[in-house]
Amino acid sequence: MLAAFRSKQVVPHMDQPASPRESPQTSKEKNAVQREVTRLLDALAPERATARPSRLIVSVQQHRTPNGCILQAPDAALSVTWYVEAADRGRVGELQVVLWRGIVSRRGSAPSPEPAEVVQREVLNPIERPTDDCIWRSDDGIVYDTSGLASHCLALLEGQVRTSESSDPTAPTK
Repeated sequence: MLAAFRSKQVVPHMDQPASPRESPQTSKEKNAVQREVTRLLDALAPERATARPSRLIVSVQQHRTPNGCILQAPDAALSVTWYVEAADRGRVGELQVVLWRGIVSRRGSAPSPEPAEVVQREVLNPIERPTDDCIWRSDDGIVYDTSGLASHCLALLEGQVRTSESSDPTAPTK
């Protein structure tokens, strides 16, 4: 578990967000960020199913969307969505990570009888011209490389699954 957080750093939180760039992002910069988004989504929910062991004890369904993914456990879920144009600050885009309690309804599927509730929401932005491997910065100033962010996302889901299991009186005891 500690290895998952080696690539996470805390950067002092600044009251003001970074000012928008004076020049627009180049195609090269946009493509580099898009490659990192694809790497993150492939780490969380590969488009083709691979035979790899899951870190979670319970089964997790992996669903890909054109701009994100949903990892659905029996009573918890994690969605990761990439918004290409975050025009409010002149950024390349923004990544939203949302942790859910319950079953998330997916487009085209029957709605769940009980709607899922948001437990936690994180917004991450690509770091322009990073000086190291960390290319994602959360609103609270923590920076991640792509594999570290994937590990962080899985740890969030794993924690919510454990919380759901401990609060469910019908769950078997171990």
